[in-house]
Amino acid sequence: MPGTNIILALVVLTNLKLLGSSRLGASIRVVAAQGVVLGLLPILAHRQELSWYFVALAAGTIALKGGVFPWFLSRAVREAEVTREIEPCVGYSTSLVAGVLTLGASFWMCTRLPMPETIASPWLAPVSFFSIFTGLFLIVSRKRAVNQVLGFLVLENGVYTFGVGVASRTPLLVEAGVLLDVFVAVFVMGITIFHINREFDHIDTDRLSTLKD
Repeated sequence: MPGTNIILALVVLTNLKLLGSSRLGASIRVVAAQGVVLGLLPILAHRQELSWYFVALAAGTIALKGGVFPWFLSRAVREAEVTREIEPCVGYSTSLVAGVLTLGASFWMCTRLPMPETIASPWLAPVSFFSIFTGLFLIVSRKRAVNQVLGFLVLENGVYTFGVGVASRTPLLVEAGVLLDVFVAVFVMGITIFHINREFDHIDTDRLSTLKD
């Protein structure tokens, strides 16, 4: 339990860091760190019934979320030659305030929801919902395509956190399929970022709405 709560606290801190960060490189490293931390969650949350399934899930998660995805996005940022988010739809101070309010709302909401007795930690559901809301917020409030991809990854991290902490018997093939879907999505998004930058010399999705025939 203490180890699981430490993991969840780190997830909250990394989410708040993402909401207040303008540098794309730093944001990618934060998401990578969050992926490594979440990779340890299956082992800590189910250490009483530890098996090869949880070890394999942890190894795959760390490899993809902590290594492959950040490397691919870092390469896309280098190709696009951008370093930071300029004039987001919602400012960073306001984003942090919204994040804190969302965190409180997530804890309040989860006190009203029935939870299974096998849940790994009482913090797990609120932190999961907070990650999902943080990911959605990054997708709609940031203009750079890279930040929107990071928002998608954070959203998926929230779904992953809830699934690992609640569903202790999810088949490995299902988890592997989810990770593969995310890998394909990030791969396609990275290629899209590259082509947007090559054709329009920027990756600001807000400016794409002004395109004319």
